[in-house]
Amino acid sequence: MDFSALALSPPLLQVLEELGFQAVTPIQAQSIPVLLRGRDLIGQARTGSGKTAAFALPILEKIRLQRRSLQALVLCPTRELCAQVAGEVRRLGRRLPGLQVLVLAGGQPVRPQVNALEKGAHIAVGTPGRILDLLQREALETGQLATVVLDEADRMLDMGFREDMERILGATPPTRQTVLFSATFPTTIEAMSRVFQKEPVRVTVVEAEAPPDIQQLCYACTPEEKTPLLLRVLQHHQPASAIVFCNLKATVVELTRSLRQARVSADGLQGDLEQSERDQAMARFRNHTTRVLIATDVAGRGIDVEALDAVINFDLPSQPEPYVHRIGRTGRAGRRGLAISLVTPADERKLEGLELATGVKLERASVETLPPADATSGGALESAWETLVISAGRKDKMRPGDILGALTGEAGGLSAAHIGKIELHDHHAYVAVSKDLVRMALQRLREGRIKGRKHRIDWVK
Repeated sequence: MDFSALALSPPLLQVLEELGFQAVTPIQAQSIPVLLRGRDLIGQARTGSGKTAAFALPILEKIRLQRRSLQALVLCPTRELCAQVAGEVRRLGRRLPGLQVLVLAGGQPVRPQVNALEKGAHIAVGTPGRILDLLQREALETGQLATVVLDEADRMLDMGFREDMERILGATPPTRQTVLFSATFPTTIEAMSRVFQKEPVRVTVVEAEAPPDIQQLCYACTPEEKTPLLLRVLQHHQPASAIVFCNLKATVVELTRSLRQARVSADGLQGDLEQSERDQAMARFRNHTTRVLIATDVAGRGIDVEALDAVINFDLPSQPEPYVHRIGRTGRAGRRGLAISLVTPADERKLEGLELATGVKLERASVETLPPADATSGGALESAWETLVISAGRKDKMRPGDILGALTGEAGGLSAAHIGKIELHDHHAYVAVSKDLVRMALQRLREGRIKGRKHRIDWVK
């Protein structure tokens, strides 16, 4: 099926054609007609299956642009996922004049979000905590809400948001359309559906098979051998960027420390980080200042990094879905992916379950083929880049060209080859600079001006 077979308006079909959307994915084919009819829906599908467009297109189809009131609310577990979903909604709705989509998530000052709501918006994408905060401040008007979407509902429950989600749903009109997407369906999801949905249509697209073009290896080891083995695996495969998944926050902290001591460019991502620390860790990873990111499943939600060379399961997950979700981050855009699992004797049953569920037998790799453990040779996994943060961003009219110009112009004097990825946020920007020249770049940006103005410049370490 292609999108022209769906009952979508010409502006949306035009955007889909411009963006190169052709074949409808299974979750879209099953969900969009149901949602266009106004029915409640429970959708089971993993990230990467096209589920954002599955709920965004029906929302956009029904938005009344002339009414500057909140008509749709999407709840997501993390700020990163909110930004990702809102970006996709804006992209799909770019031919709808005046469309206003807000991100209402924690980790940012609440006052600008209150101000944006006062000016009026059509769609909000937010985290449960911040949405509840805005409701309690009476800053969020829900009377005109036609659709509420709970995206990755299982993860929000895992993160302890059940009560917040129920209170938010209780504050919305009983006539609303309620859409629930989840990768798994624990009994808590079923219970929530029974209370808050009206005769929902159940759509299930569970692709337990692992994506085809990923080499899946596993190395056998004892628990004590895991950290030195990980170091050997990294030194052997030399990934430019890799994510290492752990099951516990404490393991993330411990492993990050161990890899850094071995001179591996590594950073940790776990739930106890402040939002600013998380943002900096992700910016450093996206611009290759950090080569190895260590994360838990919950902290790793919403991570979407292009050209990820490898995913390593330091700890095996207990269920097939998280495994498939983890390894699906590598091998995108036509490149062959690499997924490596470290398997202890206690993991053998888990491994059998994964292989049975995915229909793929992991390749047993020999530890003997790896270089010997050498805690001093991690230098090969250091990065050639460092990151600077500038105290102005998109909403301050800063553009990547302004930053590049300041660094490569007369005052900066650097070559463009020494400048890496420039990433703009609302009120700050990150720029990767060649490690050998970062001190010079920092000094010259602090002494000079960007677009004729002085800005605060810091080195993100």
